[in-house]
Amino acid sequence: MKATHRLLLSLLLSAFIALTGCGTVPAVTPPGGEQQPNASPTPGSTPLPTRSPHPPGQLVSYSAQNGDTLLAVAAHFNTTVEEILDVNPDLPEWITTLPPGYPLQVPAYYVPLTGSPFHILPDSEVVYGPSASDFDTRSQVLRRPGFLTGLTAWAFERQRTGWELVQVVAENYSVNPRLLLALMEHHSEALSKPFAEDDEIAYPLGYENPRYIGIYDQLLWAAERINDGYYGWRMGTLTEFELADGLLVRPDPWLNAGTVALQYLFAGYYGMADFNHLVSPNGFYRTYTNLWGDPFDLEEDFIPANLQQPEIILPFLPNHVWTYSGGPHPSWGSALPLGALDFAPPATLHGCEPSSEWVTAPAPGVIARSGEASVLLDLDGDGDEHTGWVLFFFHLANDSLVSQGTVVEQGDMLGRPSCDGGRATGTHVHIARRYNGEWIPAGQPVPFVMDGWVAEYGDEIYLGTLRKGSRVVVACDCASEDSKVIYRIP
Repeated sequence: MKATHRLLLSLLLSAFIALTGCGTVPAVTPPGGEQQPNASPTPGSTPLPTRSPHPPGQLVSYSAQNGDTLLAVAAHFNTTVEEILDVNPDLPEWITTLPPGYPLQVPAYYVPLTGSPFHILPDSEVVYGPSASDFDTRSQVLRRPGFLTGLTAWAFERQRTGWELVQVVAENYSVNPRLLLALMEHHSEALSKPFAEDDEIAYPLGYENPRYIGIYDQLLWAAERINDGYYGWRMGTLTEFELADGLLVRPDPWLNAGTVALQYLFAGYYGMADFNHLVSPNGFYRTYTNLWGDPFDLEEDFIPANLQQPEIILPFLPNHVWTYSGGPHPSWGSALPLGALDFAPPATLHGCEPSSEWVTAPAPGVIARSGEASVLLDLDGDGDEHTGWVLFFFHLANDSLVSQGTVVEQGDMLGRPSCDGGRATGTHVHIARRYNGEWIPAGQPVPFVMDGWVAEYGDEIYLGTLRKGSRVVVACDCASEDSKVIYRIP
């Protein structure tokens, strides 16, 4: 009977992928099983659970959450993918992202120093995705009396107002602007307090570090911490972190990525007593609820089961030889995930020389945003960068960018590679992926694939390979033949 169910599930998943190439699979319940809720109640329900030592490998119930993968769940519960598959035989081992709500039995191995099990925010309130696509940052700031309206700073080659700074950081890091505004309200009442003290102007997010003075640098620091926490938990690489007083916290295994992102952010500020308050129902959650209402009323499961990348080609003209100059590295800034790849045009590997080459559309779509050395290509065609698959191109020459709203076909020109946008040592294009606003890491389980070339991680950032059958291209900021790649039309 179990083999029959396992075969049926595999056939259904295979048929779905064959028909769509991406999307969702239905949540299924193992034979004879019942879906079990995670032991992480929301405010107003039962008291928060406590985690006690238990025998190694004890089976615990876990309902898969938005964006979960087998590798991450195994890391959270200090177990292995093989052990999870062994006790959940109806789950195919090749699945990428798990169906939200899928009931798992997990052989858990207890570790001490586990933190609060309280879920502060759903993932959809941390990522700049569908639930915030119609959020108007400008109106939400200007309609309030807070001192944020009077703050300005230099960012991306021009002076910007407070709401513009929030918006540009939200867009660049794909962090929900509601979250950034709530953080400033919590730490300095920037939305409700008309007149600020000097330290609140210098540190509106409360992080008192002379390296991060002023609203823009404070926002950058917070966005980097948020993304490091979010994607570290999402990928299973973050399993513990230190608080400001040096004490150690291990996130509760039942937590979601959005909550761990906030815990990791607050760990950069506070010692244990203040940290425990902030991550409790009476901490930051209360500020957020006072501003926007219950965040779980806005919750969306925006990462479908078995997420698959649509087919795309390399981002340059056919029969032109480019260099794979950068393997998996940060999609934006210096934070996780390692979701971006770099390609340098011929003859301009070193230095910021103008290039006659063009970066081209790897797939048809519509230009959702264009400007400041960036182009965002929306593959679902609705023009909303917060929904569906989006390809992000950076370091394109500002005088060559395709216009926002342009409908493009595969192979159409998007702009010329350059050093525009800053932090570039040579002419190239930086390309990364997002799905429903969430950055997608370049490697497994949903690898970056272009014309059959599959991205693989290296031992360090910017290293790694592209593999296509028996052929391998090695990322290198050099003129090596091993780093050359070409797109050929059959």
